[in-house]
Order: sequence, then structure tokens, then C-alpha cells
Amino acid sequence: MDRPYSPREGAFPYKRLLLKLSGEALGRSGIDYGSVAELAHKLKIFHDSGFQAAVVIGGGNILRGQEAERHGMERASADYMGMLATIINALALQEACEKEGIITRVQTAIPVHNVAETYIRRKAMRHLEKNRIVIFAGGTGNPYFTTDTTAALRAVDVQCDVILKATKVDGVYDSDPEKNKDAKRLEEIAYMDAIQKGLKIMDATALTLCMENDIPIIVFDIFQNENLKRLLTGEKIGTLISSESKLIYT
Repeated sequence: MDRPYSPREGAFPYKRLLLKLSGEALGRSGIDYGSVAELAHKLKIFHDSGFQAAVVIGGGNILRGQEAERHGMERASADYMGMLATIINALALQEACEKEGIITRVQTAIPVHNVAETYIRRKAMRHLEKNRIVIFAGGTGNPYFTTDTTAALRAVDVQCDVILKATKVDGVYDSDPEKNKDAKRLEEIAYMDAIQKGLKIMDATALTLCMENDIPIIVFDIFQNENLKRLLTGEKIGTLISSESKLIYT
């Protein structure tokens, strides 16, 4: 049995965190229940160590609105379908979290009263204060907005200190590492540099919202063994995006 994880006092300078997960974190096509269980086990780190944690989850493993649009579907309809996919993912993650003994609440921007709470800011903040993990689903409730923008919006709204963008790569690179073998990983980068260089981190709306509200973003590989624990004990993991950051290469 794993021992409860407890970070060193003051090791990580943030108390209330928002974890942004892509739909693909739950499976490449549909839901991989082993991957969901693994994510829930990682979320237990937040729960056991006293961090207040919210989650925004994508729906790309089930449906991507932009891809559906390319096949002739009207964009707004496709986006609404994608938002409903995020609710399915959120419920799957909630079920896995409860099996880990984690108290969770799913809040959705699209009312689905029989299965989840409708998003209410004050209620969400109260859940966080009670050490419940809040999973935000349904996007913003509006088409044409990504779940990256949802993450930035919710982080601002419930007063999160940082966004942890969980990916399958170890940070942000100055070019696509799959296409350029000489691509260099950035340890730090400023919001505006990320926007101007067109780096594929988050969409420009999300980055601008974080910049205007001074919410730092840490991009890291959540699947690499022990990475989340190492991050929460103060190690420099992944890439930090903030107003004070510069272009710093590893």
C-alpha cells in the first residue's frame, strides 16, 4: 500500500491548483479505464496532501468539434457534442476517484441535473475549501471556445494560484520535437513570447486570460513516473509560463 504523500512545508508556492487534462489522457479512442484509474491515483496526491485542486477535462478521446466540422458538421453543433463528451469523461474520472477514496464533485456548464451539479462559482469554491476535488465539465457552455480557455476561465473564476497543464511531453519546445530533432526544451517562457512565437501550448485566448490575471502555467508530463510528486515538492519540472519568465532553455 502506498503511504500518504505529504509535501515539504513551503516547497510548492501554490495552494489552489487547476489541473488541465486532455481527453486523450483517458484514452486515445474512447475511455481506457486503466488510464482513468491511473489518473485517479495521481489525483489522490492532491487530496492527501491538502492542496485544493480543480480539474478541467477535455473530450477529444470521444469527439473533437473541429474534426467533426471538417466532415461537414456545423461548428456550433459539433462543439456542443464535444462539450457533452467532456461530461462523460468527467463522470468516468469521478467514479475512479471515488474508488480511491477521494471526495469529488462534477460541475458542468451545460445543465445535466441528474448526473452533475450545474457550475456555480461560490459552490465550487466551497467544495475546494472542504478539500473536495472539483471536476469542471461542459466547457464554457458556449461553442467556439476550447477546454484550454475553459481552464483559464475557471482558474480565474475560482481564484486558483496556478494551472498545471498535464501532457504527454516533458514541457514546451521552441519547435515541434517530433519534426525537428534539434528542438530545444524551454524551462521558462513569458506569456507574450509564447503567443508571439505561436507555440502550441494553449490557444491565444487562454494564454491572454492567464496573462491578464497573472496566473502562471506549468506544462509537464503527468505520465512520467513520480513527476507530479516531484513537482509538488518544489522540483523544476516541465516549463513555467508566467509574466516574470524569460526564454530559458534547458
